Amino acid sequence: MVQCRECKASVSENAPICPRCGAPQPYKATWHGYGFYYQSKLLIFGLPLLCISFCYNRNRVPKPAIGIIAIGQFAAGIVCVSQFGIGIVSLSQITIAYFAIAQIALCYQCIAQVGFVLDRGIGQFIRHLF
Repeated sequence: MVQCRECKASVSENAPICPRCGAPQPYKATWHGYGFYYQSKLLIFGLPLLCISFCYNRNRVPKPAIGIIAIGQFAAGIVCVSQFGIGIVSLSQITIAYFAIAQIALCYQCIAQVGFVLDRGIGQFIRHLF
């Protein structure tokens, strides 16, 4: 048995939540959230070369991947692979990008199911903004 980091109640080392206060993973001394997060140490213009984020913060808010190459549920980067993304080149479900391959895109050029484009696009429903 260990102490919960939040309420100091005695909990099992395998308890997923504290039965007294509801803290997730109470056996850990520190807890930053669920999931997987990786950020390369190599920085280019202050951004990591690679950032992969499939995690949630302590308050269950998704943590975005921000980097030159960004991969995650929410991502922003030069090259972006995500569910919701902002980037120069983006492979996403929903995106804002210069060039996009997406289900729904707002972009300069795209291949999309639904695309709102400035130049040209290929897909089921493509509309030129200007």
